[in-house]
Amino acid sequence: MIKKHALTKLINNSLNQERRNFLKVSATGFATLAAGGLVKINKATAQAYQPYPTDNQLETVVTSCAHNCGSRHMLVAHKQNDVIVRLSSDDGRYQRDGCYGKDTDEEPQLRACLRGRAYRERIYCAERLLYPMMRVGERGSGKFKRVSWDEALDFIANKLIEIKAQYGSQAILDQSYAGASYGVLHKSDQIEGLQGRFLGMFACRTSCWSVPSYQGTTTSSRWTFGTIEDGNEDDTFAHSKLLIMWGWNPAYTFHGGNTIYYMRKAKQNGCKFVVIDPLYTDTAATFDAWWIPIKPNTDAAMMAGMAHYIFTNNLQDQAFINKFVQGMDADTMPEWSKNSPNGTENFKDYILGKYDGQPKTPEWAEKICGVKAADIRKLADMYAKTKPAALKACWGPGRNDYGEQYNRMAAALQAMTGNIGILGGCAEGVGKAWHAEGVAHPYDDYSNIWFSSIKSDRWAHIVNNYPNVTRQEAGLWPRDDNLDGVIPNIRGIFYQGSNWFNQLTNINAEIEAINKLDLVVCLDQTITTSGLYSDVLLPICTHFERHDVALPWYKGHYYIHRPKVIEPLGESKSDFQVFTELAYRLGNMTGIGDKFGQAYNPKATRDYWNKPDPVDEEYLRTWWEERVMHHQHVEMPWTEFKKHGVYKVKLERPHIAFQDQVELGLPFQTPSGKIEILCDELARINDWTKTRYGYHIPSIPKWIEPFESLNHPTKTEKYPFHLITPHPRHRTHSIFNNSAILRETYDQEITINAGDAKKLGISTGDKIEVWNDRGRLVVPAYVTQRCLPGVVAIPEGAWIDLDSKGIDRAGNPNMLSADTPSPAGSFAYNTILVNIRKTTLQHRAGWDETSISRTHVFGRDI
Repeated sequence: MIKKHALTKLINNSLNQERRNFLKVSATGFATLAAGGLVKINKATAQAYQPYPTDNQLETVVTSCAHNCGSRHMLVAHKQNDVIVRLSSDDGRYQRDGCYGKDTDEEPQLRACLRGRAYRERIYCAERLLYPMMRVGERGSGKFKRVSWDEALDFIANKLIEIKAQYGSQAILDQSYAGASYGVLHKSDQIEGLQGRFLGMFACRTSCWSVPSYQGTTTSSRWTFGTIEDGNEDDTFAHSKLLIMWGWNPAYTFHGGNTIYYMRKAKQNGCKFVVIDPLYTDTAATFDAWWIPIKPNTDAAMMAGMAHYIFTNNLQDQAFINKFVQGMDADTMPEWSKNSPNGTENFKDYILGKYDGQPKTPEWAEKICGVKAADIRKLADMYAKTKPAALKACWGPGRNDYGEQYNRMAAALQAMTGNIGILGGCAEGVGKAWHAEGVAHPYDDYSNIWFSSIKSDRWAHIVNNYPNVTRQEAGLWPRDDNLDGVIPNIRGIFYQGSNWFNQLTNINAEIEAINKLDLVVCLDQTITTSGLYSDVLLPICTHFERHDVALPWYKGHYYIHRPKVIEPLGESKSDFQVFTELAYRLGNMTGIGDKFGQAYNPKATRDYWNKPDPVDEEYLRTWWEERVMHHQHVEMPWTEFKKHGVYKVKLERPHIAFQDQVELGLPFQTPSGKIEILCDELARINDWTKTRYGYHIPSIPKWIEPFESLNHPTKTEKYPFHLITPHPRHRTHSIFNNSAILRETYDQEITINAGDAKKLGISTGDKIEVWNDRGRLVVPAYVTQRCLPGVVAIPEGAWIDLDSKGIDRAGNPNMLSADTPSPAGSFAYNTILVNIRKTTLQHRAGWDETSISRTHVFGRDI
């Protein structure tokens, strides 16, 4: 039951009063009419509710959004007492020396997108988790009972001790991620997060080394450049003469919140835009881009065709290659490669067909990717001859089987044209740019301890097949102790700041696996899909209800103060409070007393459970003074930062990745000190079974056929459509799925080419059944010419809603995706073959069909 807040009471009281007045007038009027008399109609003055308080009646507090949707921009909370009445965003007045309307290239406004502006609905939503709850029915049934914090935490602590004693130090799987709990203090992720620190100190943790959004890209960037900070800040796009957006739709998933602003400036300066994508996106339409539709999962082949054209026409920047690149051609091969098991090939000779007898010509590429050879040559010519040019190789095409080869091939094109380290060029990749100081909580020798590390979406395969699982199947990270190569016997999962049960591949395999576990705990702000399959639900307060500082996500150079805007709703606590209290309980249960709790949260006593604010303040102040002010030479004191709410860092020059390497001769962060088209690490591997990859990966970028695509003649007989799963505009992955406001603007639907739809008798709005060997779902159709024939698209992130036969009525494409491992860690979200047909099966989208978005789950009759 959700506690009514002051604003709700205000509105309800007003509605009830107006209803009473209406009934009085109606009763009199109807009686008069019934008697045959005439009634004088007065001008209506009633209104549905009392007016909202005006801004001068409200307290204004600067804060931010919290999620990985493309930034983390400013939100301004307007509140009355302890209730947030509305949210606005940056208007220039809050920064130092700011004034209303200030908005410059140097200090741009940090305006929130529609998701952030809808956040008030998430705070007060029907699915808000307000009390600890424990499962009383089967997992997934939605049957829980309210319990006290003591009961919930004692249960968890006892189960942790029991599981560790019986199954060892690998038995608990850490599935935290930076979804709903991310700041410099209250942080959830695999490397720097609070949950990983807690489970590591307890000495029972299996971590996940792969990031679903861009693991293939991450691996590629580290191999090629030695870092994932391979991005420019977005203001540099304004200087590009050609912007190639490969799988990138910044109208929906901008990377850095002012991306579109700088792209508009580039357009005004004469920049040409190209979009390579199976869909004609809103970005392509907005910037009048040349749209090149491409078969999914074939991007590396098209890039190889472009490389062939550049090499055979001698358009490469040979001076750049000779100075900065390893392995581009025979003359840039290192001496050691002659004796390496994998290092004898160079990229140019591979492209020209020296090794396999197949030149990677545009005509060869056309047969694979479906793009005309003439268009491949035209684009290659444009890219090679235009300076500066930015090839923005975004993450979507990397979310495929062998997705890392797409990113490595893109890096080869970027390097061979000399567009790295220059203003208006581009080396990304992952694209992380300006580095923020990101950790305010304790981060020391206890942090990020793990006893096994697996590829994230292989956990279900491990549980379902244990102990008959190979190291390669698990994607085990190497260790230097007796646990190296040991397959974890996973008996429990902790979900923190993530809804990975909903978001990882092959949900049906996860359902089978989770029912075999002894403990599933979910720490979250709302009741998500992961929560429905948990044993214990722990209510975590939102970032409006605790003290923290927001970091830019991906790009941007600023810090935003996040004060506690309102008190935590219900009985919710912060993650830091929960893990601190669990540490004290475990210490007392295991006989070490308070030592565990004191080590986990050294600035606090156990009273942190009741009085977190002074401790949070001390952590944040120390972080600001010792890391931000000292390391980044920020002069604004902590008290002044809190007063303004935002600090925008003024850069001395545009932030360009690898500018110092190119201009000053500093080495790249690779073993060779160069851009490694020939990868040192891969070329020197003798035993692939000892790596986390498990399988051979070529030491240079190559086209490798994925496990399924439109080019598979036998598989396409049964499943003739290739499904891709782009990010939606109205959700951040699965966050905001239950937002009524956002759901009214966008539907969960399947996009189908008009020609394909005509053959199948499908019209927009028809219910469509989509299936393959892994699962089945129902979703409405959207028919359009803006989709390549043979390709269909369903946005990721919808919360699953299964019927009695296991068919998803909400339309989550991860019912259909495969958890097949790709050696470098890529997730195969866009490597999916399916079939489709019209159906009479039920589609239940959520709020729009069931009045309140998720409450039907708890009392449904299936």
